[in-house]
Amino acid sequence: MNTDDTITIYDVAREAGVSMATVSRVVNGNKNVKENTRKKVLEVIDRLDYRPNAVARGLASKKTTTVGVVIPNIANSYFSILAKGIDDIAAMYKYNIVLASSDEDDDKEVGVVNTLFAKQVDGIIFMGHHLTEKIRAEFSRSRTPVVLAGTVDLEHQLPSVNIDYAQAVSDVIGELSQRHEKIAFVSGPLIDDINGKLRLNGFKDGLTASGLPFNEGLVFEANYRYQDGFDLAERVLNSGATAAYVAEDELAAGLLNGLFAAGKSVPEDFEIITSNDSPITKYTRPNLSSISQPIYDLGAVSMRMLTKIMNKEELEDKEIILNHGITKRDSSR
Repeated sequence: MNTDDTITIYDVAREAGVSMATVSRVVNGNKNVKENTRKKVLEVIDRLDYRPNAVARGLASKKTTTVGVVIPNIANSYFSILAKGIDDIAAMYKYNIVLASSDEDDDKEVGVVNTLFAKQVDGIIFMGHHLTEKIRAEFSRSRTPVVLAGTVDLEHQLPSVNIDYAQAVSDVIGELSQRHEKIAFVSGPLIDDINGKLRLNGFKDGLTASGLPFNEGLVFEANYRYQDGFDLAERVLNSGATAAYVAEDELAAGLLNGLFAAGKSVPEDFEIITSNDSPITKYTRPNLSSISQPIYDLGAVSMRMLTKIMNKEELEDKEIILNHGITKRDSSR
């Protein structure tokens, strides 16, 4: 028996008095094994607590039945719901998930992706606020298929699943402009394409369609954190804005409480519509109005797309856009 803690297929074969090929057939559900032999092997597997090594088992087929999922912030409910959608579909297609957090750090992101490649994952689903050139280089160097979930590629190289972020923000401005002339755009870093290009363009388009001028002084950039939103409240009020579109729910919750700390009532003095319709929108008082989007489906559809690529199936559509709407709650009138 092995002296270390790892039980191998060799140990199981020796203990059961059969060949390693027979153990392999039992583990993989092959019917070409006598019933009493199968029972004996399963008994030994159970007794020794043998766990077949997915990488070793996949060497012959060059498959590990494992998918890597890169997530920027594991504590953010938007990404955790998205990951749940991925996991459910992965389980349906008999894939295991390796979840890796990049902690919103560009360099760590590259390390995380390379670690997943080293684990010989069959595919990667990538969630990130933006695609850096370093990440693009890693993806293009590898033959491992990659699908983006809730992440945009303005160069249209990688398959992706998103909503129409520009149109969604334009819709919000169309709603708020019925009651307000000065609307703030409160965003994550503008270097992220999703903010600096798509959402900001949607903001400008919405203003133009509503006959309102674009004012640089109403654009606010922050990190995707509650405290950043709270700290921005005074500046947003000093800009003269009486309403805001906010690009992230945690940021919106911070802004909401910052406004209350400044003595303002929401929605009477100031209206807020946020972006992701995550559970955070219902944790606040008042509940936050939000762009509604099928977060779980973003994950589920991206995983289904990845299974097709891994199985060499043809993709009908490389860039899938899911429907969005606006869910009105109590932070807007």
